[in-house]
Amino acid sequence: MPVRWSIPLALFACVVLAFFDKISIAALFSDTEFQNALGLSFDPTLLGLLMTAFLLSYGISSMFLSSIGDYIEPKKLLIWMMCVWCMLMVCMGFANSYRTMMMLRIMLGIAEGPLFSLAFAIVRHSFPQRLQARATMLWLLGTPIGAALGFPVTLFILHHFGWRWTFFAMAALTIPVIFIVIYGLRHVNVTPKLKAAQLAKSTPENPVLSRKQERQELYKSWQFWLICIFNIAFLTYLWGINGWLPSYLIKGKGIHLEQVGYLSSLPFIAMLLGEGIGAYVSDRLDRRAMSCFISLLGASAGLVLVLYIEGTYQVIAAMAFSTFMWGIGAPNVFALLAKVTSARVSATAGGIFNGLGNFAGALAPVVMGMLIAASGNMDVGLLFLVIVAVTGCVVLLPLVKRY
Repeated sequence: MPVRWSIPLALFACVVLAFFDKISIAALFSDTEFQNALGLSFDPTLLGLLMTAFLLSYGISSMFLSSIGDYIEPKKLLIWMMCVWCMLMVCMGFANSYRTMMMLRIMLGIAEGPLFSLAFAIVRHSFPQRLQARATMLWLLGTPIGAALGFPVTLFILHHFGWRWTFFAMAALTIPVIFIVIYGLRHVNVTPKLKAAQLAKSTPENPVLSRKQERQELYKSWQFWLICIFNIAFLTYLWGINGWLPSYLIKGKGIHLEQVGYLSSLPFIAMLLGEGIGAYVSDRLDRRAMSCFISLLGASAGLVLVLYIEGTYQVIAAMAFSTFMWGIGAPNVFALLAKVTSARVSATAGGIFNGLGNFAGALAPVVMGMLIAASGNMDVGLLFLVIVAVTGCVVLLPLVKRY
């Protein structure tokens, strides 16, 4: 089949938009007009719950609603989801109470939950195995780029037009992205393939399982659950670094505050480079499990170096090495999932995989905070990530030779 790179590029635009919607509200927490409109003073707990509520509903939706993509054509479902995002952002712009905003954030989490599993299913059906890591890498780049751009864009709109227009602007931005997705995915046609497989003639030599049977086989697959556990460790590293990196550099290593602004971005630049190089090399070698194993093992080794070395630039170099190694595995873990699971339950597999990983990974900053508070030592939080990463590598060992 022809290779159409417009597909992951359209998904990239979709993921960037989703991360704009996901994190932009955090930029409003210190805005007095936003607080007054919701009937709040500056209450970090209630404001933080707006983000927590989204993450919890996102994880639940990813686990339990992604299977819809195995019944409805993923392209159509994705477009309808984006229309819902647009309407919810408009409603948030008109919100006048904390309860209303909380309800809308929960609804947004539910509406965005299946996104990664649908992107996984679309790429899986559109690209041969030898190109899946590179195709996955292209749309996964929307995650760090969307996070990096979301705050400055939101703050610019907030400063010039007020908090309500931050939501209206996100809603307006959704419309051109919908057209990008429609155009970029115009050649995607997943459902007819699945129907053809269902209608294929079954013989004793070539049995055709129903989708219900395929799901049962998925739930019984120990390889699938090992990959899910590995992904929990993988995303625990990501959320832990995202949550504590600036604070660790300042308080744990004594790096001056004015330096952290640009130095703390270098590890994430290294992560982007790792994603690109890891996708290319692994597509050439087709050793997905080995790539993931080396990736997380290297990431943990980089953190160990950070724990034991001093000096601003040496610490940043070690941290950048760690995040670079993590980036190598980011596109490969989806390609590994594609190798182990049936194409007919791609959305279900991707939803469980992504939901469990994000659910557990989102707890990492809280757990690290508790460990740091209990020990009074910033290094203990980083050591927690090392232990989790090494555990994830051990879990993946049974798959390294075969996949």
